[in-house]
Amino acid sequence: MLTTEELTIIGLSLKVAAAAMAVALPVAFFTAYALANWRFPGRGLLQAVTTLPLVLPPVVTGYILLIWFGANGSAGAFLRDTIGLEFAFRWTGAALAAGVMAFPLLVRPMRLSLEAIDRGLEEAAETLGAGRLRILVTIVVPLAMPGILAGGILGFAKALGEFGATITFVSNIPGETRTLSLAIYSLLQSPSGDAAALRLISFSVVLALGSVLLSEWISARLPANGKARDE
Repeated sequence: MLTTEELTIIGLSLKVAAAAMAVALPVAFFTAYALANWRFPGRGLLQAVTTLPLVLPPVVTGYILLIWFGANGSAGAFLRDTIGLEFAFRWTGAALAAGVMAFPLLVRPMRLSLEAIDRGLEEAAETLGAGRLRILVTIVVPLAMPGILAGGILGFAKALGEFGATITFVSNIPGETRTLSLAIYSLLQSPSGDAAALRLISFSVVLALGSVLLSEWISARLPANGKARDE
């Protein structure tokens, strides 16, 4: 059985991951839409920057976030002074780090799903007088929903287990930034923490495996949908 402290850690991790996805999903969808549909100067650079969190060491990503969004960072100071939003050593900073690290996993399945949409459907709707916003809401988003769901599930699992960028950016503060992976790391440093660490590890493995399987199941539907539309 999980203890009260372990349930608190899991609750904080779920809150961080949910907040990360709430902010990252719309941005990821717009990015995926731009990469799938538009040709513009800097498109290759945008694609490279989108993939960057996957190839950079997480510690480097966390340090960049600390420079930009820390208490003395330009973006961090601006957000603090204008809307009172602080990231340094707060759970909001953990959510930001988790969202950034999960971002590439959100964009890829969304982009594949968007690229599989038959453009003739959008052209037909436009011919009938539908505006771009209506086409987006009634045609593009529903048809891209498998990719959105697959990316969201996989991104949520990634955000839930984020470690390197989080500990670099917001440290490991109990009750504030100590998410699931950070708690496991702390427990493994303690001679008496093996049992608690094993319980949290088991929870993490089950959740991650379920998320990956569900995401793969949804992603497997994308080629079938695209083929059906082509036919």
